Amino acid sequence: MTDRQLPKWSELRPLLRAKPITTNPTERRLERALTIADLRAIAKRRTPRSVFDYTDGAAESEISLGRARRLFAEMELQPSILRNVSEIDLGTTILGKRSELPFAFAPTGFTRMMNHEGESAVVKVAQESGIPYALSTMGTTSIEDVAAAAPDARKWFQLYVWKDRDSGEDLVKRSAAAGYEALMLTVDVPVAGARLRDVRNGFTIPPSLTAKTVLDASMHPAWWANLLTTRPLTFASLSSWDGTVAELLDKLFDPTMTIDDLTWLRSIWDGPLIVKGIQTVDDARRVVDAGADAIVLSNHGGRQLDRAPTPLRILPDVRKAIGSDAEIYLDTGIMSGADIVAAVALGADACLVGRAYLYGLMAGGQRGVARATDILTSEVRRTMALLGVSSVAELSPSHVRLPD
Repeated sequence: MTDRQLPKWSELRPLLRAKPITTNPTERRLERALTIADLRAIAKRRTPRSVFDYTDGAAESEISLGRARRLFAEMELQPSILRNVSEIDLGTTILGKRSELPFAFAPTGFTRMMNHEGESAVVKVAQESGIPYALSTMGTTSIEDVAAAAPDARKWFQLYVWKDRDSGEDLVKRSAAAGYEALMLTVDVPVAGARLRDVRNGFTIPPSLTAKTVLDASMHPAWWANLLTTRPLTFASLSSWDGTVAELLDKLFDPTMTIDDLTWLRSIWDGPLIVKGIQTVDDARRVVDAGADAIVLSNHGGRQLDRAPTPLRILPDVRKAIGSDAEIYLDTGIMSGADIVAAVALGADACLVGRAYLYGLMAGGQRGVARATDILTSEVRRTMALLGVSSVAELSPSHVRLPD
């Protein structure tokens, strides 16, 4: 029989350590988020449905997005044991310069609608983290204001080719004057994809005050208060708009664009040129031969053509086809640091994350974006250590097996 005795206070005291009380409600909320999925759940509770669905949704039946996330979930990581991983270097080289992490912040439209702090909050976190940030043509903060918000950040400008070429050229010149490092041309939006969640929600830019949105406002008063009491939305590329996203895209963007337009773009931009929206091996080779310094394997987060190729699936073939002639970045479906590690191992130079940081932004503004970055960073570091690699450069296809 085991002898029992009452514990002494000196024995209990080390066990009774009270957790520090977090008084700030935003910080308290974000502390509970351990994954990007946790941030998504918080964002869904705190944001009007139409705004959350605009961020979270994809085109038509959302098959492309589902396939991308499913492939990341089903791929197999293959560790190498008995390696010294006491120190992990997460840095890599992007466009000839060191990035402290193997991912960058992707361009996203209408960001100040997700949270009033918007693009300025995102670029500040990018500056603090030592990674690039791409401002979207459809951003809701001007090129110049984003530059002023984080003067030391690596800033890229994402461009759509407009029907009005003079307006597009003006954006390029403004980006150069504001010190943007690279131009990212997005080529997979000749017309708007059918984003059915937006249609069903009656989503407009800016949100209109209908009976439905007024009812929604009663459940998300803080979001509406922030929207209505901060400065009106200022677009990176146009003065105003009152309509749906699809109507805006179809009005502005040029469906006649061809590969020859890269020559025009090169004539007005002499910095690094990234082409985003590559979905086949042949197109990867074509745009690199036409002068692209980097490409982004992307199906636009599943928001354009449904049933489009899955970027992770075609990545090894694209890397084989273009070799070291251009850098390759990958987006669509990334929800964890392990996803980023897998993409880099299979041949990507870096990944672009979009929804992941937007969930953080909706959950807690700039602090939420920082929380999303911290989550991804810790997951990348832990995954690399468990794989037995101490630097990004050591990752190779041998560390990942894709399902048939």
